[in-house]
Amino acid sequence: MSAPVTGQPIPRIDGALKVTGKATYAADNIRDNMVYAALVGSNVARGTVTGIDTAAAERHPGVLRIFTDFNRITLPFDPKQVASFDQPVAIVIGATSEAARHGATLVEVRCTATDHVTEISGPGTTPEPNTRTPDYSRGNPDEALRSAAVVSDLRYAIERNNHNAMELPATVAQWDGDRLTVWDKVQGLSTHQPMYADALGIRAEDVHIISPFVGGAFGSALKVWPHQLLTAFAAREMGRPVKLVLTRKQNYGVVGYRPTSRQRLAIGADRSGRIGSIIHEVSIETSRYAQYLENLTPYARFMYTSPNMRSTARIVPLDVNPACPMRGPGTVTGAYSMECAMDDLAHRLGLDPIELRRRNEPAANQEEGLPFSTRRLTECFEQGAAAFDWSRRNQVPRTTRDGNQLIGFGTAAAAYHTLRSNSAAVARANADGTIVVESGTIDMGPGTYTSMTQVAADALGIPMNRVRFALGDSRFPPAPLHGGSMTMASVGSAVHTAANMLRDRFIRTAVVDPASPLNGLAPNQVSVADGRMFATGEPSRGETYQDLLRRRNWNTLDSRQDWAPDDADDRYSLYAYGAVFAEVAVDELLGTVRIRRMHAVYDAGRIVNPKLAHSQAIGGLVGGIGMALLEGTHLDHRDGRIINANLADYLVPVHADIPALEAEFLPAEDTVANPLGVKGLAEVVIVGVPAAVANAVFNATGKRVTDLPITLDKLL
Repeated sequence: MSAPVTGQPIPRIDGALKVTGKATYAADNIRDNMVYAALVGSNVARGTVTGIDTAAAERHPGVLRIFTDFNRITLPFDPKQVASFDQPVAIVIGATSEAARHGATLVEVRCTATDHVTEISGPGTTPEPNTRTPDYSRGNPDEALRSAAVVSDLRYAIERNNHNAMELPATVAQWDGDRLTVWDKVQGLSTHQPMYADALGIRAEDVHIISPFVGGAFGSALKVWPHQLLTAFAAREMGRPVKLVLTRKQNYGVVGYRPTSRQRLAIGADRSGRIGSIIHEVSIETSRYAQYLENLTPYARFMYTSPNMRSTARIVPLDVNPACPMRGPGTVTGAYSMECAMDDLAHRLGLDPIELRRRNEPAANQEEGLPFSTRRLTECFEQGAAAFDWSRRNQVPRTTRDGNQLIGFGTAAAAYHTLRSNSAAVARANADGTIVVESGTIDMGPGTYTSMTQVAADALGIPMNRVRFALGDSRFPPAPLHGGSMTMASVGSAVHTAANMLRDRFIRTAVVDPASPLNGLAPNQVSVADGRMFATGEPSRGETYQDLLRRRNWNTLDSRQDWAPDDADDRYSLYAYGAVFAEVAVDELLGTVRIRRMHAVYDAGRIVNPKLAHSQAIGGLVGGIGMALLEGTHLDHRDGRIINANLADYLVPVHADIPALEAEFLPAEDTVANPLGVKGLAEVVIVGVPAAVANAVFNATGKRVTDLPITLDKLL
């Protein structure tokens, strides 16, 4: 038998295409007779468009047409009623991208401003219930908190974080009659078709979306944004293909973000560290015209044992563009307050933070009343503590130094729900001995091409170099959104099923074929290796897939399979877990924070490709460092404009900010969740990072900074 490739650190199949520039991203598509588009945005946060002067733009060489009337398309807002700063109000078409972009700067938009609110804690806000997150309570948490021997009761704030993927949002649209083709940056194909169709008044099946490569998205491409719809609108009006690429500045005002949040997290415990009460109160910003309801409170409801618990969730409607998911949506934000509160409670108790967590490790999910499918968080902490040399940590803050640097160690737990969704795939064997597997999923960076090829190759018993996995086309079998860490669990299960069924179809055909060497055997007496079927007890007796196809004069043999999750969510609490460790150095005089090293250990089920998983984990650690120390979007609340909408002023981690990072994974599988035994990885690897960094800063300085990002002014 050939050795399985699943579980092996196989390099990315698409790596060479990416590093040589041969991978085709949305903006790389050139169509015959194509023209270019640029958006014109509003200049107030809320108001009415009273006039748009296009005369100067129309005179500019290369400007072909300017659209200000969007009656033939349904947008999520009224183009004449401004709902947020930089809301698209016009679109300029040019013979070149330069002509379109410069022409857009010549369009004069006149707006009458009305009263607006863009600050979550500013006057005029009216919090509303978060309907996605109903209030929750068990026991009597307020009374238990009042009677607790030791209490941590702190307020936390996290600034808005904007997506800054390397690839800017880009769309190319082309019509053929009433049929639309878009080459787009998306995280969904079958999910995005109806969004286009509803806006343009056509059938979903008449929308063809092509997206073979996505240069990072982190949740920003989980929906169809106005610029994508307007590109398709302009292409229909022009009768020509149209390309639109947002500028980096427009990316902040047109595409969503992780919303600003405010939290209160209170924990009460007895002197031994047994938690008696947890209270979690949260509010997040949301757009007044298109609400995004992020879910922050579930983490605190189940993570640690507490007989008394209460959580409330509120949204604050503001005159801003809509938020959207961003890596670890909701959970990384809610976990930040919970994990910092656990560290604060441990300090007040004089306990090691890991020991406090161990004493409050739950036997089951208290909120759902369900057993855990697997939960090895304690093992994550034990293995991580040994690798990180946690025993060197001085429990007394501000006592470990290296010259003028204050040194601190911090840790935090992480968890993220194991999501799965309906998915489909087709596996097709060709007469030339190759296999093609197709599914309408996306790869925005985790290595979907590679991991799916590994799964298919093992199921079919064929070398990886003879398998090609295809994605990024809405004509392929439907797959769920590429987000929520569900792709491997969902699409991988569909690929696994389709490939297994194709192998079984070959075997069943062979054993009843009089001309096959396998004729007369039972299917369970046949094995497959290197693309060759053979009698399990007599390896010399067999034939290849290719032999069977050739003999029967078949060009192909295929199997299309749909996979759907069972009722495991009703029977088990399904989560991936992790323990994150950080060491920081804080300049005693300047207050600057530098990460020295980080280490994380994850209970994430079966790891299909350790090389890709390690890359995912390092990326999550980097993203968490950005959230903890650097990233924050700032608005001028006088008119709602974003004042740091660029990569010079909106800070993201660069090489100088990134220390020695390491991640490892417990040997595991969770077959309750899916047949592959995977849990999902992309989200959980960012969840505990901001809290681990903040806790390390406290250990270094003795200052409990609860507002992110932790900038030097908060430590001086």
